[in-house]
Amino acid sequence: MSSLGALAAPLILPGSVLGLNGAVAPSNRIVFGGIGMGNRAMFILPNFLNFPDVQFVAVSDARADRRKLAKNHIDQFYGNKDCADMPDFRELLARRDIDAVLIATGNRWHATASMFAARAGKDIYCEKPISLTIREGRELVTMCRQYGTIYQAGTQRRSTESYQFAREMVRQGRIGRVHTVEMQVWTGGTVPHEEPKPVPPGWDYDMWLGPVQWRPFVPGRVYGWAYFWDTGEGMHTDMGTHYTDQMQWVLGTDDTGPVEFEATDLVWPDPQKFMSETAISGTFKFRYANGVQGILYQRGAFKDRYIRYIGEEGWIQVDDETDVVTAQPASILDAKTSGWVSWANAGAHVRNFLDCIKSRQQPLCNPEVAHRAQTICEATTISARLGKKLRWDPVKEVFDDEAANRMLYRQPRAPWRV
Repeated sequence: MSSLGALAAPLILPGSVLGLNGAVAPSNRIVFGGIGMGNRAMFILPNFLNFPDVQFVAVSDARADRRKLAKNHIDQFYGNKDCADMPDFRELLARRDIDAVLIATGNRWHATASMFAARAGKDIYCEKPISLTIREGRELVTMCRQYGTIYQAGTQRRSTESYQFAREMVRQGRIGRVHTVEMQVWTGGTVPHEEPKPVPPGWDYDMWLGPVQWRPFVPGRVYGWAYFWDTGEGMHTDMGTHYTDQMQWVLGTDDTGPVEFEATDLVWPDPQKFMSETAISGTFKFRYANGVQGILYQRGAFKDRYIRYIGEEGWIQVDDETDVVTAQPASILDAKTSGWVSWANAGAHVRNFLDCIKSRQQPLCNPEVAHRAQTICEATTISARLGKKLRWDPVKEVFDDEAANRMLYRQPRAPWRV
């Protein structure tokens, strides 16, 4: 064919390129990369992929096996081999075509990776908790404001109908003035003493550690990272932020917090048997300036999770395992509709994030909201470690205790100071 004939030939483009047949044109898609592609990432990834205006193009993880699994999953979904596999997340952040990131690393990385992403101009969906120290949480809030970052924390219960119903009933005054909020997470685990082992093939262990203090590779410490101060801080800190977030939301205190913290009834691991550091069980209390009290129990089994709002005229509770709502008086439940979607489906929470990327409005669990909820967990952790009741100034974000204030921050390991 002559070059003139080639120019005259009709140009046929697939409908997906033009945004036809329900497809979204490439120019209207939000291009994502994934940082930390372990179990949680793979659980939540379909919530992103199922939206036609999302396209995942790259994944990063310190473990080669997890990168491969995530890449294969994404490639299979799109029917191509285009997803990039990047050992260093900074290479992913350097890609100009990536608009936003899903961060689902271990807790030690959440604040640092998010700040690197914000500085690189990416919007962020990050799994909870927002941070492992109060001051790095505040630094992340400040950085997101500075760069205009749209940030959504993965405390998805704000987007879940059972929790929304409970909030509405409390806000309508159906249980009278709230005086107590009870919450429960499950009993924490223990990690037996173990000797260091060689780093498994395909692991960049230095990258896995990231900003925390370097230690030899001890399998129990690595796989049980939730039960050590520098990597996880235990169940009430890791899971408790879901419920402190709900409490703050329902009470209308998203921009402030309690003024007093205390940890009681603590059961610690036997140091002769275990190398884990965090409490096995305990009761974590916090009080607001208006007298409202929060109580977070760490006890019982995984299935026993709940949050209960107790007022002068009744109570309402959401069972976290089943999404079942109970209340007294029972007539409160007459307003309940059927067919709720469980918190385990994060689709509505992801959709809220995607819509906010487009509108540049603040999402439900923006950095300030997430930081305030996590501060409650961090403050009770500090109270537990010091063995004393603490007073807190939610405006200045300082304690009335010098030892407690020294625990507001820890210096990240080089080169991870943002």
